Amino acid sequence: MCFSDHTPNYNGLGRDCTMEPEDYPIYRSMIAKLQDDRVPRVLFGIEADFIPGCEKPLAQWLDDKALDLVIGSVHFIDDWAFDHPAQCDKWKNTDVAGVWKAYFAILSQSVESGLFDIVGHLDLPKKFGYRPPDRLLREMCKPALDSIAKSGLAIEINTAGLRKPAKEIYPSPIILELARERGIPICVGSDSHAPAAVGMDFGKALLLARQTGYRTFSRFHKRQAAVTELPGQSERCD
Repeated sequence: MCFSDHTPNYNGLGRDCTMEPEDYPIYRSMIAKLQDDRVPRVLFGIEADFIPGCEKPLAQWLDDKALDLVIGSVHFIDDWAFDHPAQCDKWKNTDVAGVWKAYFAILSQSVESGLFDIVGHLDLPKKFGYRPPDRLLREMCKPALDSIAKSGLAIEINTAGLRKPAKEIYPSPIILELARERGIPICVGSDSHAPAAVGMDFGKALLLARQTGYRTFSRFHKRQAAVTELPGQSERCD
């Protein structure tokens, strides 16, 4: 089990969703108290927003933190938090395909930054149900997936999408199939935000992984990946 709270954002965006710099010692102390010989092992991670122009301070912040895992995610296009409920009305008057195109461009920059171990919730713009046609999505996501494959990063099968208006795991089967074709490894996360959601719908994540051709997943410790076989059909995974 790996905790992955949100890092501070150095341009002030999303302060209602991230920790402040002074919160970090509290977060680290809370996790340290859980790191003993218990099963499952508790790991110390972080989720970091990629915001173009903030790479240097983020790299410096991450450098001395002794983390097990760093999830890279994109939540902002310019100053628009496109997945924030308080800002979702903007979708109604926005070119949906244009948003997705901009998102994948920023996502590619995040991958090329070299700051992260995993790409989080890869098709997050679908959260409120706004999606381009499948044909267009397939073409738009390919350059980002090519960058991920080249970088060696893993992508996250994130079950939180099932609890959002999208009603679908991140990423979609279309994207996951293309990722598997490129040999991109996966890990599984519940993006829980609450104790009751920890590990929620992992059985569905396992099923999706198998249906799209995956047979292994990655576990992380001290920012190093270890490839592990997916649980068998008879093993408990939910």
